[in-house]
Amino acid sequence: MMEHTFTFQQQNRIRIDKWLIEQASSWSRSGVQKWIKDGQVTVNGKTAKASDKLHEGDVIVVYEPEAKPVDIQPELIPLDIVYEDSDLLVVNKRRGMVVHPSPGHQSGTLVNALLAHCDDLSGINGEMRPGIVHRIDKDTSGLLVVAKSDAAHVSLAKQLEQKLVERKYFAIVNGTMKHDEGTIDAPIGRDPNDRQKYTVTSKNAKDAVTHFEVQERLGEQTLVACHLETGRTHQIRVHFQYIKHPIIGDPKYGPRRKMKLPIEGQALHAGELRLKHPKTNEEMTFTAPLPDDFSSCLGKLRQAST
Repeated sequence: MMEHTFTFQQQNRIRIDKWLIEQASSWSRSGVQKWIKDGQVTVNGKTAKASDKLHEGDVIVVYEPEAKPVDIQPELIPLDIVYEDSDLLVVNKRRGMVVHPSPGHQSGTLVNALLAHCDDLSGINGEMRPGIVHRIDKDTSGLLVVAKSDAAHVSLAKQLEQKLVERKYFAIVNGTMKHDEGTIDAPIGRDPNDRQKYTVTSKNAKDAVTHFEVQERLGEQTLVACHLETGRTHQIRVHFQYIKHPIIGDPKYGPRRKMKLPIEGQALHAGELRLKHPKTNEEMTFTAPLPDDFSSCLGKLRQAST
């Protein structure tokens, strides 16, 4: 455990958690808040609370825990690397691949593959998620950014938090959408009837905003492009179910009448990612073409609608 001592020298009072994340480039908000919750931060010798505001002259001590060793086996799994440098890499994840290990998926994940590809992933998210800044669902394909250093991880996480990362998804939804574009602004929380699902609700929910544009109407289905303003779990899937245009192929939120289409899982693809490089601040845009199964669905639906 590493000990860090600081003296607060500002006249304006500020919350300790907000101030501490600015003191080291490798510290994240969630990490600092966890250290405070676990009693690993003191102010003038007393255990701190996240809501405490600092006074000029306060002495803050942070007991930073040592990084836990990663107990995940590297696996030689082919990856579609769109971009890579010493700070980050962008991968085009295939449909069906889980992003990080979980009790039901200890192998064959993106993290297993990344550990075999490179040995310099960030460890800021703990032993089960090295390098992972954000994720997409198992049966969603497309672009993910992965951090290769703790400093890059913090920078990318802050960009996501401040809504500076632009993400564009493509989806085939059930039904013919009447409006050419729109915004779904509806809070999302756990489904009280199924803890593995999410739903639009006002109870214990987080704000969620999805913008969409119709790309093509395909008879009884519609191809849409979605821009995420927030990044809640299952957000696009839940939002389109909420407006009664669920994504085809979705095993949790999809239409009740199953269609025979050449795709396993939801027809949802993260096709564009825009961010600032964590070191150079350069604007970077990455794109990934629609996967073959998604394109095959479009072809079949176009043929059926003519």
